[in-house]
Amino acid sequence: MTSWLWVIFTVLAAGGQTLRNAMQRELTSSLGTVGATHVRFLFGLPFALLFLAAVLLVTGEPVPPLNARMLAWTIVGAVTQFAATALLLAALREKSFVLITALVKTEPVHVAIFGLVFLGDHIGLPLGLAILIATLGVTIMSWPKSGAKESLGLKPILLGLVSGALFGASAVGYRGAMLALNSPNFVVDATTTLVAGLMLQVAVLSLYLLLFDRATLVAIGKAWRPSMLAGFMGAFASQNWFMAFAIESAAKVRTLALVEVLFAGLISRRIFKQSLASRDGIGIALILVGVALLLRPELLAQELSLAPAGRSR
Repeated sequence: MTSWLWVIFTVLAAGGQTLRNAMQRELTSSLGTVGATHVRFLFGLPFALLFLAAVLLVTGEPVPPLNARMLAWTIVGAVTQFAATALLLAALREKSFVLITALVKTEPVHVAIFGLVFLGDHIGLPLGLAILIATLGVTIMSWPKSGAKESLGLKPILLGLVSGALFGASAVGYRGAMLALNSPNFVVDATTTLVAGLMLQVAVLSLYLLLFDRATLVAIGKAWRPSMLAGFMGAFASQNWFMAFAIESAAKVRTLALVEVLFAGLISRRIFKQSLASRDGIGIALILVGVALLLRPELLAQELSLAPAGRSR
């Protein structure tokens, strides 16, 4: 019954996340990077609380008791998530919406590199080719076009790539928090973790703005209408991500989540009136192929009659 539901949850999450990014980008011009980042959490928290109330009502389960390990993982997930969001919005101010989204979606490449450097994870031929293909895609998109008045530049590249890496760390943190709760119902664990993370993020960013940038808090209050919609989309996307992870492997969810790049292309054309050159399309296609091979290296191994590379844990 639930074998196919993760597909719906993932597509809904990817679509909601793309719309939320677009809404936050529009808010960045009036609220700044930190203000637009705060909107996602401040206006998303009420909706997350409603989601939790609905889940508890339907399942009949109580709120699981929070423990130190869960809180520690939540802090990791929350802090890296709002840092990643802030860098994403800063990158979006520098360059095309769809291209920055594609850069951020190289997240699995960062995971492989971090595993090699910090954990000594083995990189076999399939995995190495996946990294090279994805990197080639980024290079093609980033290389200045002949006759162009402006190029992508180093700053937005770094912002996009670091944002992707931090989003990967955030996913690990939240997953660890859900596992630490270990209640009988994974949906309850996911929604409880979502609320806990948002509460922490709202508290930290609200305190920061109260102490150092009260004008932005006032501006957020005045922009409550578009901010409310962005907050709902953020909470909606996050809830669906957790629901997908509750019933299917992270590899499958992350692979299907790459449809966000396609959604970003539609948003870029329809809303921001940005066009994609054929070379950009090739670059995005290579990134998609590279990340897919990164997540499923056994596919390439079968083609080459090689044994799949081992995964260190």
